[in-house]
Amino acid sequence: MTTVAACVLAACGGGSDGGSGFFPIIPPANTSSTTYSGVVAASGYVPGSTTGNPTLKPGYYQKATVFVDANGNGVLDSGETSTVTDASGKFTLTTSASGQLVADIGTGTTNTATGAVVAKHLILRASAAQIADQGTDKIVISPLSSEAQRLVEANGSDYATEKANLVARMNGPAFNLGDAKFSDPLADVNTLGGATQYAALYQDNELTNRYTYATAKLDRKDMFPDNLAIAGGDPRLVGLAGVTLTNSDGTKAIPSAPTQKQAAITFAQAQQAAFDVEGVPAYDNIFVIIEENKSTDAIVGNPRAVNINHILNNYNQLSTYYSTGNPSEPNYTALGGGDDFGIHDDNWFGCGAVGDYKITDVAFAGGTASDGQPLPVQKDLPPTGTRAGWSGTAGATCSDTPTNGTVHNVPGDNLFTLMSRTGRTIRTYSESMNPGQDVRGDSIGDTNVVATYDTSRLKGVTNLDGSAIPALVGTSNFAVVNGLYKVKHGPSIAFQDARNLPEFVATNRTIFGTQYQEADWLKTGAYQVPSGWVYDQFSKDLAAGDVGNINFIVPDQCDDMHGVGSDSSCQGGNDGQGPNIKRADIYLGMTVKAIQNSALWKNPHKRVAIVVMFDEGEGGSNGSCCGWNAGGPNSGAAPVTVDASGKAVATTPPANYAGGNFGHGNSIFGILTNQQDVGTAKKKVADSDAYSHFSFVRTLQDMFQIADPAVDATYLNRAKYSEAFITANILALPEYQNSADTHFDSVRPINHAYVIPANYKQKLYANDIVGVRNPDTNEVQGQITPQVGADASQTSVWATK
Repeated sequence: MTTVAACVLAACGGGSDGGSGFFPIIPPANTSSTTYSGVVAASGYVPGSTTGNPTLKPGYYQKATVFVDANGNGVLDSGETSTVTDASGKFTLTTSASGQLVADIGTGTTNTATGAVVAKHLILRASAAQIADQGTDKIVISPLSSEAQRLVEANGSDYATEKANLVARMNGPAFNLGDAKFSDPLADVNTLGGATQYAALYQDNELTNRYTYATAKLDRKDMFPDNLAIAGGDPRLVGLAGVTLTNSDGTKAIPSAPTQKQAAITFAQAQQAAFDVEGVPAYDNIFVIIEENKSTDAIVGNPRAVNINHILNNYNQLSTYYSTGNPSEPNYTALGGGDDFGIHDDNWFGCGAVGDYKITDVAFAGGTASDGQPLPVQKDLPPTGTRAGWSGTAGATCSDTPTNGTVHNVPGDNLFTLMSRTGRTIRTYSESMNPGQDVRGDSIGDTNVVATYDTSRLKGVTNLDGSAIPALVGTSNFAVVNGLYKVKHGPSIAFQDARNLPEFVATNRTIFGTQYQEADWLKTGAYQVPSGWVYDQFSKDLAAGDVGNINFIVPDQCDDMHGVGSDSSCQGGNDGQGPNIKRADIYLGMTVKAIQNSALWKNPHKRVAIVVMFDEGEGGSNGSCCGWNAGGPNSGAAPVTVDASGKAVATTPPANYAGGNFGHGNSIFGILTNQQDVGTAKKKVADSDAYSHFSFVRTLQDMFQIADPAVDATYLNRAKYSEAFITANILALPEYQNSADTHFDSVRPINHAYVIPANYKQKLYANDIVGVRNPDTNEVQGQITPQVGADASQTSVWATK
């Protein structure tokens, strides 16, 4: 009994006035308590897998602090009862408090899946509704339990709905292991098996990355939203001198101002912000189809490009998108690493690879990819002095001291290493690779592999709008030529650290062809085709749920509008009037339709996007924006390192570095998302702000949360060059010191937060927009008028609702 109650029963007398009245009767406080018990479950990524899929293990968190978070702030406050998990990740906690259960996983915690101490602070939670569902003695706190509650808050829904949505999201084909079959996605992952367990581990690992970042934002007391996600503009630029917007005719525009306020981030906001980095929504998978060498006006309205125009007219697009250079290789390199590193030719990656840039490729012992593809042994590259003829390296231009250009073997991080480090997958699917041969070398000609390009062989294929594909027949019985598959078109090939990833060979995969199909390739007499070779890994992976988080799709040089050899179906110039446009457009339609027909695309609880883009336009030198070398080849540009404070320091550049990043004009960038087909996302959205390959790399880093907006050094190379970064580090960036348009010359994520001022005119290059004459009709098609002011929609092209 309380003291008050005891006195009431005993007729305790006397107040301070000496009277004989009773104490007032006060109801006793609620002292009833509840005992909570359960586990804090973990996944563990173990580097080293050569299959193309990561090794993931289940486990528990030892010495994690568990408490009831009564006020929902994610922090163990004074007076809140807590406990610590034991060696098996179990906890028991008795308290009278109520609310969500939080597991605070500090750097003294051990993940039993890996046996390693946790490197970064992580906060996970289980909602009160989940506790009621699982029972107070069977609680599982995990990344997926955190996700269930985050989705409730994001969607304004309830626990039962989001639990069911997680089941629908995760069930189905899983990583070539069979079908995942979840009944309870919040169950302890250690109790699952087979495809279901691996699907849960993969999801848990991705969510661990996200929630670790959310915890960092909370611990740092970040401002919310992120600076480059604020409608109207970056709040760091307000009042800064030197922030300019200038039209090509010299007139000035007033930079847009922020229209949102920032405040210190809350726990719930931090959890949401981890899935909307810089205003870019998290996606599960993205497919990037790369076409070749056509300016915007050669494609827009071109009747030979039915499928591309269908996408532009019916889905979303960036209407002011720029390549980084000419010819192809610098653009593919930029897409893989956020810089073309001064490359302005198509030489092999061994060119000039000496000193700090020497080749260190390790031999690959062979094995089997996650989808069953046999992976033959790949030996060391030919030694210096014997590379002539290997991948087109003959001549002085590709010696140890090349007579032209710069080093082509790039050290350091890139998209491939960053994705691999987080236990996620990034792949390149290339058409017309020689079966089972070294992916670091171009495909070779073979007189035994003979076929006629004939659309009648493409049974059941239609355009995306349902119309019949055009009839097209090429040269009869044409033997495959050298270089249908070119390593210069591989976004990972130029990067030394990407080529040394254990999974490198397994992640360079095959995709179906049009002219040369499986039966044709098997007739080769030039090499041994491995037993069990998979002709079309792309289609198999789609069906088996085994595609990458990021997938670059690279058609061969006859199906990408480039052209190689003398096959009549593969001919055409840069005016977009040749048969090669029809051929490439058909292949594009086939690829897009294959993705749209997959279970992955049709799952409304997944976020999937397809990007259709070109490596370069026709704008000529200095025809770019957004991270380019605005000062030209004599600017003194150099790569920079960035310290923890955000200060940039110029490094010693490789020879001729300032000759790169000079731009090559506008090009097509179309976007489809499954949320437009199976959800409620808007269609026909255009974003007319200026973007580039570097902007796209920044966006991919945000989309998959492999960078941190508060740490400039985490963004790859020139992808970090936001307007605020350039302004703060101008002395280390001489290529920007005379910029008259800091908005145009800087990089921002593709998020549509920026609002283009009313009198600001798009900066398009004449070669890309004057139009081309159709020889069939004698009409000029593709003429483009630069837009003035903001676009009509003001909607993000990635919007999911």
